[in-house]
Amino acid sequence: MELDNIQKHMLEQIAGLHEVPQGAYNLRSNGESIGRSVTENIDIVTRSDNMGIEIYIKPNTKNESVHIPVILSQSGLEDVVYNDFHIGENADVVIVAGCGIHNGGSKNSQHNGIHTFYVGKGARVKYIEKHYGIGDGDGKNIMNPQTIINIDDDGYMEMDSLQIKGVDSTYRITKGVLGARATLIVSEKILTHGSQSATTDFDAQLNGADCSAHIVSRSVARDNSKQLFISNIEGNSRCSGHTECDAILMDNGTVSAEPKITANCLDASLIHEAAIGKIAGEQLIKLMTLGLNEKEAEDRIINGFLQ
Repeated sequence: MELDNIQKHMLEQIAGLHEVPQGAYNLRSNGESIGRSVTENIDIVTRSDNMGIEIYIKPNTKNESVHIPVILSQSGLEDVVYNDFHIGENADVVIVAGCGIHNGGSKNSQHNGIHTFYVGKGARVKYIEKHYGIGDGDGKNIMNPQTIINIDDDGYMEMDSLQIKGVDSTYRITKGVLGARATLIVSEKILTHGSQSATTDFDAQLNGADCSAHIVSRSVARDNSKQLFISNIEGNSRCSGHTECDAILMDNGTVSAEPKITANCLDASLIHEAAIGKIAGEQLIKLMTLGLNEKEAEDRIINGFLQ
């Protein structure tokens, strides 16, 4: 499979790939699968009911990964996929997704990825999802990902979500339903600039005894961009939950936070935090005394904040 320069650049940005990956993968470009590989323990099947794929990971699978990046380079294309992940009991795997849009035309390009996870008993999943947009056209880059997470008893899922740059509009939905002693950890990082808008909407249902959820969003809003952070955690058993929004404002950017926690059980322990503000002046001064100009100092602070 030969990749052009745009595809190579996108894969590097959203999946850290410099070439076709080893192991299981499904590469999607402009609405079509352009390459697929399976292993003895990981199977990938084209859906018969919707656009998208089913990924089946056998029980006890260890030290394997799945790459499923999506690339759009045709202006005006709207791509919708439904991907389901079935992770067998006691498996321990890494799943790398993400979408890159290169829009050099006048029409909007859009990708909606609906990912549903079924994490089996005792299984562990590290899920990495990056979004990136580029192009010198007038059309907008739009991404609306949905991630629905079902974790069985003693399961564990860690989700790292990163919006790098160039996404004009996004509405990101993440839902989690947890069984007994299950754990969900979500780390989201977003940078918006220009007139971009970003909404993130989290919902976690802590149903099983002694389950836990930890949701943290860090973001930077520059220029005239707007962000909205929504989170809802419901403790329906003896459980622990924490949601946090930490945002930096620059220029004329705006950020709104709407955290909500509901305890439906006497033994539910839930916390929410939200902090929004500008870069502290003493931080800039300290870096500028080391020889950086103001913009370089701001960039250094932002890069460290979003690490």
